[in-house]
Amino acid sequence: MSAASTQPVRICILPQLQGVGGPVSFRARLTAGLTARGVSLADDPRDPTLDAVLMIGGTSRITDLLAAKHNGVRIVQRLNGMNWIHRKRYTGVKHFLKSEWNNRLLALIRERIADHVVYQSHFARDWWQTVRGATRASHEVIYNGVDLNLFTPDGPEKPPRDFVRLLLVEAHLGGGNEPGLENALALAALLARRVPQPVELMVAGEVPSGLRASLHLPTGVRLNWAGVVRRDQVAQLDRLAHLLFSADLNAACPNSVIEALACGLPVVSFATGSLPELLEGGAGQVAPYGSNYWNLEPPVVEPLAEAAIDVLRDQEHYRPAARARAEALFGLDTMTEKYLKALVG
Repeated sequence: MSAASTQPVRICILPQLQGVGGPVSFRARLTAGLTARGVSLADDPRDPTLDAVLMIGGTSRITDLLAAKHNGVRIVQRLNGMNWIHRKRYTGVKHFLKSEWNNRLLALIRERIADHVVYQSHFARDWWQTVRGATRASHEVIYNGVDLNLFTPDGPEKPPRDFVRLLLVEAHLGGGNEPGLENALALAALLARRVPQPVELMVAGEVPSGLRASLHLPTGVRLNWAGVVRRDQVAQLDRLAHLLFSADLNAACPNSVIEALACGLPVVSFATGSLPELLEGGAGQVAPYGSNYWNLEPPVVEPLAEAAIDVLRDQEHYRPAARARAEALFGLDTMTEKYLKALVG
């Protein structure tokens, strides 16, 4: 589309997403940001008036993408990481086949169809290039963004004074992600033995009832099941906690982390995935996993507990630093402008 044209930019975002999770939140935020800038959004990738199609991951509508490409429409693919836990832990035949199929779709679009690839982090980019090699498509890294006016430290909610609240926010804690909850409990148990206050682990997200029933509650730790939380309520939970534990191994750019940082909530995590690059500047701390996390070996939790205690002791430093990190890198306006440039220049 020429810069002199008066016609609005017209973009199709695929796939249509519902439910909870990072891709759903990203689509809603980007759609709002693009609409506010006068971008017209279409549902049909075969629409000949389109300027670009944005793929959030992959889609089975390959023929639609090829038709759009034939029409001269720019194809941009947004990528996080790959499905990998199903190869290391039994998650069921259906889940295994779906994960493998999705990986093939992602790779096909990245290598054969996309004109431009947006990786959610440097970690995600390096992972794809290591496993699948370079592509003819141009590429860049664009971090996820949040509304810094909605996710803010300003609000009536404050962390409790009489106990430590460790927060875990995940869309789903199942399908092979159960170790994340187990690691959170192990961290809470160590904190309960090393800090003078009681420790509460608050878990926000969908947790299968069987997993909940199978958990062994450590001495000195209480569990607070918050359930599935609406996006507009997450900021309140963040302001009510002392720490966020990011449980997802090899995460590309988890929304729960950047939302917490925007609310001034420091984050602790094992040093896997994008977390070391996201938490620079005193926004939190990462600790060595202590074993082979790619094989889902049990971690060594003690260094993580020490890192968490350090953050708890110096909240006056870490909380402003977390907010500053979000303002520098994770604003929704910054993300939207970068995606708009990636889509139409």
